[in-house]
Amino acid sequence: MRVRERERERGERETDREREFREGDRERERERERESELERERERERERGERKEIERQTERERDTERERERAETERKHREREKERVREREREKIERETETRQ
Repeated sequence: MRVRERERERGERETDREREFREGDRERERERERESELERERERERERGERKEIERQTERERDTERERERAETERKHREREKERVREREREKIERETETRQ
């Protein structure tokens, strides 16, 4: 009877150890899953940051291009205005020349 009792207790202890081992395995697996999820979240955050930086860079490039186009338009406008002033001066000189003759 004592032998059977000891065997039963030993079996229970082994079952307890096995259960603790399985629980430890499950806990380690849950921890790995949590770490994996954290790593995925960090990767998503990094990718979001990269996309935002690309968007900012693209917007800066657009702003630069718009500024270049605006400056070019202003330059052409000033040149046309100068040409109009020169044309008016030429016409004025021609009229004065014709008047003297």
